[in-house]
Amino acid sequence: MKSLRIHPHLHDVFGEEQPPAYLLAILLFGVGVAAVFAFSSRPLVAGLSRWRAALALLLVLDIAAGCVANFTPSTNDFYAARPRNRWIFIAIHVHVIIVAALLGAGVGASVAVWAYTIAGAAVVNLLAGHAAQTFVGGLLLAAGLAGLPLLPGLTPAMTAVSALFMLKVLFSFAVDHYRPHPSKNG
Repeated sequence: MKSLRIHPHLHDVFGEEQPPAYLLAILLFGVGVAAVFAFSSRPLVAGLSRWRAALALLLVLDIAAGCVANFTPSTNDFYAARPRNRWIFIAIHVHVIIVAALLGAGVGASVAVWAYTIAGAAVVNLLAGHAAQTFVGGLLLAAGLAGLPLLPGLTPAMTAVSALFMLKVLFSFAVDHYRPHPSKNG
């Protein structure tokens, strides 16, 4: 599959090159999720100033698109070669809290989602190079997803965004999906 070279300013998002079909899928998924979020949260979004609504939807788009982008070999390989960048990426991801704050709904639950996700991503990232990394990442993701419906204050749309945030940071990003693991025993 022919790939496009990615501008260096976008390497943190897409890696160094991506097939056009992957770029299109990433964009369409991100825009699609943001559109469904806007539609399903219409009463909440309609009451916001335009800049708050736009920023919230842009962050939802980023969360959704990142879920897909982080599974691509190019983005995975970019961060696998730069462990320090992976730690920075994990540390700066506060998107789910900002979306909740912009909407004025579910902030406490979003802080809980963020804390669990970042702690889980740190554990998974510490397992880089171990065969158990994918299993532990999947286990922590499954536990987090199972707990989402139990959190008070999350609207259905914010529950979906919280699930995507967990998937993006805890599993899609923190797990090195394309590197052979040196040990079969972990």
